[in-house]
Amino acid sequence: MIRKALGFLCLLAIASPVLAQRDAIEILRSDFRTNKTAVLTDALDLNEAESAAFWPIYREYEAEYSKNGDKRLALIQEYAANYDTMTDETAKGLVKQSFALQEERIKLIKKYYGKVEKAVSVKVAARWAQAESAINSIVDAQIASELPLLK
Repeated sequence: MIRKALGFLCLLAIASPVLAQRDAIEILRSDFRTNKTAVLTDALDLNEAESAAFWPIYREYEAEYSKNGDKRLALIQEYAANYDTMTDETAKGLVKQSFALQEERIKLIKKYYGKVEKAVSVKVAARWAQAESAINSIVDAQIASELPLLK
């Protein structure tokens, strides 16, 4: 179940930066979030009390995380727009933005790890952080494999 859902998540992650229409991107991102939630539900295996405490925190996390995704999508679009005419200055700016987004994402996971740890338990928080990081790594690798290296 998890492998199949992760495969679907990867396909959505690849498709979303490539699509030109904003509505299509939003539909794919919505499907991605739905499937990611299903993967997390399976991976976390929460009881009723844990679930009641975890999911509101996760929805809060996901709202903040989607802002990071918006910035990442914009960065990929900027990369694509400048790909054939890339200057050193533009490349340097894109790399700095990419590093900043990675740091922002790690900071966000740390922040919500703390919230989940306090509201649920250390083990659930650790399992969530582990699953979230694994999903992000798979999506990152898939996106990186689809983006051409800088000329």
